[in-house]
Amino acid sequence: MIKNFFEINNVTFAIGGKDKVNDVNITIEQEGDIICILGPSGIGKTTILRTIAGLEKINKGQIILKDKIISSNQIHVEPEKRNIALSFQENSLFPHYTVDKNIHLGLKKNKQSNKNIDSKEVIKILNLKDVLNKYPHQISAGESQRASLARSLISQPDLLLLDEPLSNVDQSFKEDIQVSLKQILKNNKITTIVVTHDSYEAFYLGSKCALILDNEVKQFDDPYNVYHFPNSVQVVNFLNRGILIPARVTGGDSLENEDLGIIKGKFIKHYPTGSNVQLLLQPEDLEHDDDSNLKLEVVDRKFRGTNFIYTLRTASNKLIPVAVHTHHWEQHEVNEKFGIKRPIQLEHIVCF
Repeated sequence: MIKNFFEINNVTFAIGGKDKVNDVNITIEQEGDIICILGPSGIGKTTILRTIAGLEKINKGQIILKDKIISSNQIHVEPEKRNIALSFQENSLFPHYTVDKNIHLGLKKNKQSNKNIDSKEVIKILNLKDVLNKYPHQISAGESQRASLARSLISQPDLLLLDEPLSNVDQSFKEDIQVSLKQILKNNKITTIVVTHDSYEAFYLGSKCALILDNEVKQFDDPYNVYHFPNSVQVVNFLNRGILIPARVTGGDSLENEDLGIIKGKFIKHYPTGSNVQLLLQPEDLEHDDDSNLKLEVVDRKFRGTNFIYTLRTASNKLIPVAVHTHHWEQHEVNEKFGIKRPIQLEHIVCF
């Protein structure tokens, strides 16, 4: 019985003799799981995919697929023997083949697969029907990327690697493809690693996310925990979904900020009373209350569809984001006063 479907154990990923990501440990427990590797451009995400696919070698650690070592300092299974499909961010289509022939090359690669992926369904979902008879130079970057994705899906690999798979896709079309792509992957139990710099995409597609910063995996966890329980200031700063404000711990379930007063909630980590900490405040943490005696100045307002994100200035010149549902009866303009509900009660208190 396979312990874990896929494992990266203590691997340092390098390219051109230069280390990119050090001492990586990532596990995919079940066949059909999807994980995302998230991080800024140039951090080494594509190097990880290239190495898993067998295009780069490793000098330390092991990469294991279905209980078989495919990479180590002594073993290197050639790419064509791994049954791993890699869909690159850039155009990887054969220029002398039509889009249709490029896509169906994947069928020839894996006739032994017991998966049942309908190529016509994939072509329809990825909106490629109208370009099947065209050549790569006759289609857009987004169409090329989707064609490459279709070819990888149809090849029915043991492990599918997607490098920024929807980066060239129009935003209006992207969410529909994400939904359909996830459905195909789950229905056919295609184990997948998705590389992206888009946290929204990572949080939707992945059951777990590996966040890479400063040449290491800073956090590998499910999306909810990465967002609500970031384990470092670096993770907070990368996600950019909140701010850190100074506070002093006043008890087992409370702390105090000079601008907001007493804040109560459950501490994720214990801090002795009197400790000075940096408190994470996310837009959903504070509630709007027009009748509150705590009023802050509005310095910016962003429309986010279902929400407005107000940026408020405190007396000590800190900028705090607060989310308000767009159906709220009164919208506040820049320079107006905005009330914060008291007492302030947080679901959980995350500090550093």
